[in-house]
Amino acid sequence: MKKRIPVLILIVLLLFAVLTACGTAKPGETISSDETMTGLPQTEEQTERSGVIVIFFSCTGNTKPIAEYIRDELDADIYEIRAKVPYTDEDIRYDADTRAYKEQHDPAARPEISGELPDLSVYDTVYLGYPIWHGEAPKIVYTFLEGVDMSGKTVIPFCTSAESPLGASAENLHPLAPDAVWRDGTRFAIGTTEEEIADWLGR
Repeated sequence: MKKRIPVLILIVLLLFAVLTACGTAKPGETISSDETMTGLPQTEEQTERSGVIVIFFSCTGNTKPIAEYIRDELDADIYEIRAKVPYTDEDIRYDADTRAYKEQHDPAARPEISGELPDLSVYDTVYLGYPIWHGEAPKIVYTFLEGVDMSGKTVIPFCTSAESPLGASAENLHPLAPDAVWRDGTRFAIGTTEEEIADWLGR
């Protein structure tokens, strides 16, 4: 009888250890829906929504790399504004008879955008990039802003140009999204590096 007592004690201890282990979730195990644990992976839809999106128009390809650098540095989403009728090199020459010149000097000009506009409801911050055309943002950017809801969003404009400054190009966009919070715009020279963009974002 005395020999059985240690065996019984051992059995009890083993049962206690098993029951205790069953009450603890191990890595990789499924947590039931009524349990709350911080640090669990988000759903696929949630992880895709970074809260930041980079929107840009880049006719000649100078603005696109800047937009992509920002996207990479911030792990943001990105959307490219594309014209339904693409611009040719002839269209954007700085001559009075070109398509771009006529659009830029026509207050009512709103070039059509190809494809669907993005749903901005899941974003808090918008980086908005464009080249400088005749001292202003291309009118297709006006088309975009009039087609989306920017209410309550922080908008950070940036432009690219060989020589032209940012000027009033960003301020002239403000009336198209009056309920957004507009930050000061920045002009980047053609060929700005990813390291320079990272430094700008850090500041």
